[in-house]
Amino acid sequence: MEKLLVTGVTLKKDEAQVSMTDIPDKPGVAAEIFQTLAREKITVDIIVQSTGKGSINTISFTVPEKDLKQAELLMTSLLNSYGSGKISVNANIAIVSAVGVGMKSHVGVASSMFTALAENGINIEMISTSEIKISCVIEKDQGKKALNIIHDIFGLGK
Repeated sequence: MEKLLVTGVTLKKDEAQVSMTDIPDKPGVAAEIFQTLAREKITVDIIVQSTGKGSINTISFTVPEKDLKQAELLMTSLLNSYGSGKISVNANIAIVSAVGVGMKSHVGVASSMFTALAENGINIEMISTSEIKISCVIEKDQGKKALNIIHDIFGLGK
Protein backbone atom coordinates (compact mmCIF):
# COMPACT_ATOMS: atom_id res chain seq x y z
CA MET A 1 0.00 0.00 0.00
CA GLU A 2 1.27 3.46 -0.89
CA LYS A 3 2.20 5.78 1.95
CA LEU A 4 -0.26 8.61 2.32
CA LEU A 5 1.36 11.89 1.54
CA VAL A 6 -0.77 15.02 1.30
CA THR A 7 1.79 17.32 -0.23
CA GLY A 8 -0.21 20.45 -0.86
CA VAL A 9 -3.45 22.35 -1.05
CA THR A 10 -4.62 24.34 -4.06
CA LEU A 11 -7.28 26.99 -4.54
CA LYS A 12 -8.88 27.96 -7.85
CA LYS A 13 -11.04 31.09 -7.72
CA ASP A 14 -11.61 31.53 -11.47
CA GLU A 15 -14.21 28.78 -11.96
CA ALA A 16 -18.00 28.83 -12.33
CA GLN A 17 -20.69 26.19 -11.90
CA VAL A 18 -23.38 25.23 -14.41
CA SER A 19 -26.32 23.06 -13.30
CA MET A 20 -28.86 21.54 -15.65
CA THR A 21 -31.94 20.10 -13.95
CA ASP A 22 -34.90 18.14 -15.27
CA ILE A 23 -33.00 16.97 -18.34
CA PRO A 24 -33.77 13.69 -20.11
CA ASP A 25 -32.28 10.65 -18.38
CA LYS A 26 -31.29 8.60 -21.41
CA PRO A 27 -28.12 7.42 -23.15
CA GLY A 28 -26.26 10.11 -25.06
CA VAL A 29 -27.38 13.21 -23.16
CA ALA A 30 -24.16 13.55 -21.14
CA ALA A 31 -22.13 12.87 -24.28
CA GLU A 32 -24.01 15.60 -26.14
CA ILE A 33 -23.51 18.12 -23.33
CA PHE A 34 -19.76 17.59 -23.09
CA GLN A 35 -19.23 17.24 -26.86
CA THR A 36 -20.92 20.62 -27.27
CA LEU A 37 -18.57 22.20 -24.74
CA ALA A 38 -15.51 20.45 -26.22
CA ARG A 39 -16.32 21.68 -29.74
CA GLU A 40 -16.11 25.22 -28.38
CA LYS A 41 -12.88 24.40 -26.50
CA ILE A 42 -14.49 24.94 -23.08
CA THR A 43 -12.70 22.86 -20.47
CA VAL A 44 -14.63 21.15 -17.71
CA ASP A 45 -13.10 20.37 -14.31
CA ILE A 46 -15.63 18.78 -11.96
CA ILE A 47 -18.74 16.88 -13.10
CA VAL A 48 -21.52 15.57 -10.87
CA GLN A 49 -24.51 13.66 -12.22
CA SER A 50 -27.35 12.67 -9.96
CA THR A 51 -29.23 9.42 -10.18
CA GLY A 52 -32.19 9.95 -12.42
CA LYS A 53 -35.71 10.07 -11.02
CA GLY A 54 -38.03 8.53 -13.51
CA SER A 55 -37.00 9.92 -16.85
CA ILE A 56 -35.23 13.10 -15.63
CA ASN A 57 -31.75 13.81 -14.37
CA THR A 58 -29.44 16.59 -13.11
CA ILE A 59 -25.90 17.31 -14.28
CA SER A 60 -23.66 19.96 -12.73
CA PHE A 61 -20.16 20.88 -13.84
CA THR A 62 -17.54 23.58 -13.50
CA VAL A 63 -15.98 25.64 -16.29
CA PRO A 64 -13.52 28.53 -16.32
CA GLU A 65 -15.34 31.69 -15.26
CA LYS A 66 -14.28 33.38 -18.52
CA ASP A 67 -16.29 30.75 -20.46
CA LEU A 68 -19.43 30.87 -18.31
CA LYS A 69 -21.59 33.04 -20.59
CA GLN A 70 -20.77 30.94 -23.65
CA ALA A 71 -21.38 27.69 -21.74
CA GLU A 72 -24.72 29.02 -20.50
CA LEU A 73 -25.81 29.93 -24.04
CA LEU A 74 -24.77 26.54 -25.40
CA MET A 75 -26.55 24.63 -22.62
CA THR A 76 -29.69 26.77 -22.95
CA SER A 77 -29.78 25.86 -26.64
CA LEU A 78 -29.49 22.17 -25.75
CA LEU A 79 -32.30 22.45 -23.20
CA ASN A 80 -34.48 24.06 -25.85
CA SER A 81 -33.77 21.14 -28.18
CA TYR A 82 -34.77 18.70 -25.40
CA GLY A 83 -38.00 20.60 -24.77
CA SER A 84 -37.39 20.43 -21.02
CA GLY A 85 -34.97 21.33 -18.30
CA LYS A 86 -33.69 24.34 -16.43
CA ILE A 87 -30.26 25.89 -16.16
CA SER A 88 -28.66 27.74 -13.29
CA VAL A 89 -25.18 29.24 -13.10
CA ASN A 90 -23.01 30.35 -10.21
CA ALA A 91 -19.82 32.38 -10.66
CA ASN A 92 -19.41 32.70 -6.89
CA ILE A 93 -17.44 29.48 -6.39
CA ALA A 94 -13.93 28.31 -5.65
CA ILE A 95 -12.37 24.86 -5.85
CA VAL A 96 -10.13 23.82 -2.97
CA SER A 97 -8.12 20.61 -3.34
CA ALA A 98 -5.91 18.46 -1.13
CA VAL A 99 -3.19 17.01 -3.35
CA GLY A 100 -0.98 13.99 -2.74
CA VAL A 101 -0.30 10.35 -3.51
CA GLY A 102 -2.55 7.44 -2.58
CA MET A 103 -5.72 9.37 -1.77
CA LYS A 104 -7.98 6.48 -2.76
CA SER A 105 -6.00 3.79 -0.93
CA HIS A 106 -6.18 5.36 2.53
CA VAL A 107 -9.18 5.63 4.82
CA GLY A 108 -10.08 8.94 6.42
CA VAL A 109 -8.52 11.55 4.15
CA ALA A 110 -11.84 12.76 2.73
CA SER A 111 -13.49 12.43 6.13
CA SER A 112 -10.84 14.61 7.78
CA MET A 113 -11.11 17.24 5.08
CA PHE A 114 -14.92 17.33 5.04
CA THR A 115 -15.17 17.38 8.84
CA ALA A 116 -12.71 20.28 9.15
CA LEU A 117 -14.64 22.29 6.56
CA ALA A 118 -17.98 21.54 8.25
CA GLU A 119 -16.66 22.46 11.70
CA ASN A 120 -15.68 25.83 10.26
CA GLY A 121 -19.06 26.50 8.65
CA ILE A 122 -17.94 25.87 5.06
CA ASN A 123 -20.57 24.14 2.92
CA ILE A 124 -19.44 21.76 0.16
CA GLU A 125 -21.46 22.07 -3.04
CA MET A 126 -19.66 19.47 -5.19
CA ILE A 127 -16.94 16.84 -4.58
CA SER A 128 -14.48 15.20 -6.95
CA THR A 129 -11.86 12.60 -6.06
CA SER A 130 -8.99 10.92 -7.85
CA GLU A 131 -5.86 9.00 -6.93
CA ILE A 132 -3.98 12.29 -6.47
CA LYS A 133 -6.52 14.81 -5.19
CA ILE A 134 -9.76 15.50 -3.40
CA SER A 135 -11.52 18.65 -4.60
CA CYS A 136 -14.47 20.55 -3.16
CA VAL A 137 -16.55 23.29 -4.73
CA ILE A 138 -17.32 25.93 -2.10
CA GLU A 139 -18.37 29.58 -1.97
CA LYS A 140 -15.68 31.86 -3.37
CA ASP A 141 -15.46 34.04 -0.24
CA GLN A 142 -14.71 30.91 1.84
CA GLY A 143 -11.80 29.87 -0.39
CA LYS A 144 -8.85 31.32 1.52
CA LYS A 145 -10.26 30.13 4.84
CA ALA A 146 -10.76 26.60 3.44
CA LEU A 147 -7.24 26.59 2.01
CA ASN A 148 -5.77 27.44 5.41
CA ILE A 149 -7.94 24.90 7.26
CA ILE A 150 -6.95 22.04 4.96
CA HIS A 151 -3.31 23.12 5.08
CA ASP A 152 -3.44 22.92 8.88
CA ILE A 153 -5.29 19.60 9.25
CA PHE A 154 -2.72 17.81 7.11
CA GLY A 155 0.18 19.46 8.93
CA LEU A 156 1.60 21.10 5.82
CA GLY A 157 3.18 24.00 7.71
CA LYS A 158 5.46 21.73 9.73
